[in-house]
Amino acid sequence: MLIPSARLIWTLAALVVVALVASAVPALAPAWIGAVALAAAFAGADALAALRIAPPLARRVLPGSLPLGVPYEVTLRLANPTAAPVAMEVHDHHPAGTEARGLPQRVAVPAHGWAELRYSVRPVARGEIEFGQLEARLESRAGLWRVRRWLGEPSRARVYPNFAALTGFTVLATDHRLSQIGVLQRRRRGEGLDFHQLREYREGDSQRQIDWKASARSRRLISREYQDERDQRIVLLIDCGRRMAAQDGELAHFDHVLNATLLLAYVALRQGDAVGMLTMSGVERWLAPRKARATVNLILNRVYDLQPTLHTTDYYGAAVALMKRMRKRALVVILSNLRDEDDDTLPAALRLLQSRHLVLFASLREQILSRALATRVDTFDRALTHAATAEYLQQRDLAFRRLERGGAICLDVEPGELPIALVNRYIDIKRSGRL
Repeated sequence: MLIPSARLIWTLAALVVVALVASAVPALAPAWIGAVALAAAFAGADALAALRIAPPLARRVLPGSLPLGVPYEVTLRLANPTAAPVAMEVHDHHPAGTEARGLPQRVAVPAHGWAELRYSVRPVARGEIEFGQLEARLESRAGLWRVRRWLGEPSRARVYPNFAALTGFTVLATDHRLSQIGVLQRRRRGEGLDFHQLREYREGDSQRQIDWKASARSRRLISREYQDERDQRIVLLIDCGRRMAAQDGELAHFDHVLNATLLLAYVALRQGDAVGMLTMSGVERWLAPRKARATVNLILNRVYDLQPTLHTTDYYGAAVALMKRMRKRALVVILSNLRDEDDDTLPAALRLLQSRHLVLFASLREQILSRALATRVDTFDRALTHAATAEYLQQRDLAFRRLERGGAICLDVEPGELPIALVNRYIDIKRSGRL
């Protein structure tokens, strides 16, 4: 497809100006006709030459998986097999679920040479994405025309929850520095912990930790060191209902839940526990608890393309489905968002689960609530908003207290605080011996 360039358009504009002058000065008419004929011949020859330009070979360098919300640099490699240089403008047709910066770009590929272009793409939605062919506009030798060509092949990729952040947590956990991201490393208290090893006595150790026989043999104080109980089971019950589509910042509540799921799964696996998951409310995907290191990757592949549905959250139905699958005692972590209408359905579901399992109900609280309370009250409308928000939060707090009196462990935090708060609560539960 031939596209006139700005240079050709300016040439035509100049010929129009000469035509206006020639209409006023008839003596210039022959010169104008000659100029038009010369320009048409030159433009025609340049167009024919442009159509014969061989397009370069193109390849897109893109990983098969991308983290949600994290910019990634895409590389476009262009190779020119001909004996003439090729100048062009290149645009990559990135998917609708991504944001791109640095497009289009101009490049000149030398004869029998190659060139590389780089631009940044940031996925804003999870799931399968497809990049189309590259669109190139090859410039003619005289620069009067551009020829549109499609280069390369389409590329597919998967957009996962933000595992880039999980990689950072992995490094900190490997170095025993999880406290740097807010995960509390509390001292162990009480019984019910597994013996780990003997070590030298340290200041702060209790007398009950001292192994007197080993101390007598070595003639110095030796303490027993314990570790958290292992081989326990954690099941993540993920709400996919319509309430999880609520947006806080760039991410929906559902995306915050998936990020928290990955971090908790990773930490629990490092603690020696088995981790599984079950989704509810419109879609049901089950992964039985397992201890393999690849469990985090299995969870990623099970949930990366999930989106909140239009279904109402069915806690009791999910509880029945989980009870059929899980015969052994486990810590069931429900990730959802508490609403007023849950007063009838949620307690019954929790009672059913608590007949066999320990239940942690983690709920997301919208950031707009805390912002409404923090806003200065200087008008009547703001006073009404402040009072309504305070009353709503008070009723919400009472609802959580009723659930806790029924035996459930509750967590109510804003979406951005959920991953670290959830891991801290899990560590508290393990070290209390409740599971």
